[in-house]
Amino acid sequence: MLYGAHCYLLTPQWADDQLHHLDKARELGLDMFELSVGDDVIFDAHATGRHAKALGLDLLVGPGGHWPLECDLSADSPSDRARGLEWHKRVVDITAELGAVAYAGATYGHPGVVKKRRPPADEFARTAEGLHALGEYAAERNVLLALEPMSHFRTHMVNTPEQIMRLIALADHPSLRVLFDTYHMVTEVRDYASALRRVGPLLFAVHACENDRGKPGGGLIPWEEVFRTLQEIGFSGYIGLEGYNSSIGDFAMERGMFHNVCPDGPGFIREGIGFLRNMEASVRSSRR
Repeated sequence: MLYGAHCYLLTPQWADDQLHHLDKARELGLDMFELSVGDDVIFDAHATGRHAKALGLDLLVGPGGHWPLECDLSADSPSDRARGLEWHKRVVDITAELGAVAYAGATYGHPGVVKKRRPPADEFARTAEGLHALGEYAAERNVLLALEPMSHFRTHMVNTPEQIMRLIALADHPSLRVLFDTYHMVTEVRDYASALRRVGPLLFAVHACENDRGKPGGGLIPWEEVFRTLQEIGFSGYIGLEGYNSSIGDFAMERGMFHNVCPDGPGFIREGIGFLRNMEASVRSSRR
């Protein structure tokens, strides 16, 4: 398995003067580093991509920066869905310029938009149409799309493994994969093994987060079960830490994290990855 971490554990916003964080990521033994982009994130993608490649560090891209609410592939308005497709195409372009392995996130909707209603009959179908078009665009640029189910507190669209597999089946494009986030799933599934098996054929990456979004271990996530299942399904992809550095001003609070779970970004990564690697080794040893 390949281990990584999100840039938000080290910096609140990626920029050209942040390249030293790639060196730090490699120093910490990471295989992958996840960048968040958006309309407010301005940087030279080629320069970042070259630096990461020179370090042997894979990049993953997510839409964590400014993302206009009207740019939504699942929106009721056809014009907003069209805006969403164009917005995501621009992020795919950045992903390709970076030479990143995938564009990942809840790109089927817009995180933070929770419509408390019975879903319209055509909501999944029209969203799938947009995802198919985005998949075509991404494929032309050798970019994979990893779709992330999120908690019902963050989206009404896709909360469970069953829903994401249904949506991908409707979208019907080979560029579509799944990102499984242990933090989001803690409110949505009771059986992590079954959940991972359901997405197994398309599983590209795992966000390994504790139930309080702190570093893995000591919380509610059944890590032994997670790793046992990942090994059972033959997963060899990316496992990344995701969180917000709470020592950088009000950054974590502005992101909705009001408790101090990451006062030390490098320490969070070092201890979190150490726990995950040890868990992988322990489960692998017990299966022999």
